[in-house]
Amino acid sequence: MKLVTVVIKPFKLEEVREALSDIGITGLTVTEVKGFGRQKGHAELYRGAEYNVNFLPKVKIDLAISDDQLDEVISTVAKAAHTGKIGDGKIFVSTIEHVVRIRTGEIDDTAL
Repeated sequence: MKLVTVVIKPFKLEEVREALSDIGITGLTVTEVKGFGRQKGHAELYRGAEYNVNFLPKVKIDLAISDDQLDEVISTVAKAAHTGKIGDGKIFVSTIEHVVRIRTGEIDDTAL
């Protein structure tokens, strides 16, 4: 089992969710986060004064999937989130050792 963590631009969230739904991914967790990478933020004007915005708004998506879904999920997310501009985001993959569905007591792959 894998935990796929995706950090993307907020306006791409619905497109990524629809693409994942199309390939049969039924559950995900979304968190609004802030961060920066190579962009290093940007400058904005407010009432004539310029100030730096160091942390840009992003969306973090967490998906718990079976090992055989990994390649399809990565390619689907990468395609749906792609704009070709800096700040498109990142995909992180971690191994999950154990999963328990609290309601039914199902474990591991059956709990997904």
